[in-house]
Formats: sequence, C-alpha cells, structure tokens
Amino acid sequence: MSRETDEVREAIACELRLMDPGVRTSRTLARQLLDPSFVEVGASGRRWTYEEMLAELPEMDGSEESSPRYEPSKFTGVLLAPGLVHLTYETTIGGNRARRSSLWRKQDPGSTWRMYYHQATPIPPEDL
Repeated sequence: MSRETDEVREAIACELRLMDPGVRTSRTLARQLLDPSFVEVGASGRRWTYEEMLAELPEMDGSEESSPRYEPSKFTGVLLAPGLVHLTYETTIGGNRARRSSLWRKQDPGSTWRMYYHQATPIPPEDL
C-alpha cells in the first residue's frame, strides 16, 4: 500500500469521525479534528470560523443519535503535498444532498490530521 493511499484513507477516516454524533457533541473530540485556522463555507453560504464551529456543532444536523445522520458517498482524495489531502464526496441528510470538499493537513509527522477548510454546495433536486 502506498503512503499516499494511507494518507488519503486517514483523512477519510477523520472526515467520517466528524460525522459521528458522539464527536459532534463533544467540543474536546471535535477540537482534535479541526485545525485552529479552520474555515468553512456551509451549504447555506454562511462562513464559519473554528470557534463558531466548535460552539455550534452540537446543535447542527447529524449531532443527535436519534436524528437523521449524514450518509456520505463517492469519496475521492488526493495528496496535494506532504501533509495536505484534498477530499471530495457527497452527503445526504434528511433528504438534502450536498457536494463537499475539504482540506486536511498534518502539521508534523507525529501529529494528527485536522480539517483546515471545508465547503458544502447543495445539489439541486433536478441534478439528482
């Protein structure tokens, strides 16, 4: 198995962890997966910072065990540079679909992958 494949797989595993309600409701666990310089442009068009995301994540869709959860599909990943992976994929939650793109970075060889940037774009119903 190539190193690139390992890095992409590690980033995908981290992305999936961020969809877990147990992580979404734990500021401590979410902090481990978000880079301090994190920025997101959500499907609504809203821009989120690191602190805003940590504060709001427990209240967002997919954060309760009993509520609808994100259903990801079509993951692809590319190693852009050492310690920088770009992922693209689609999600469905509560009948809403979105195309997603995220950048994951690992600052040092022994550190963990953290999401640096994320963007979600709604998929119009006619494109389904």
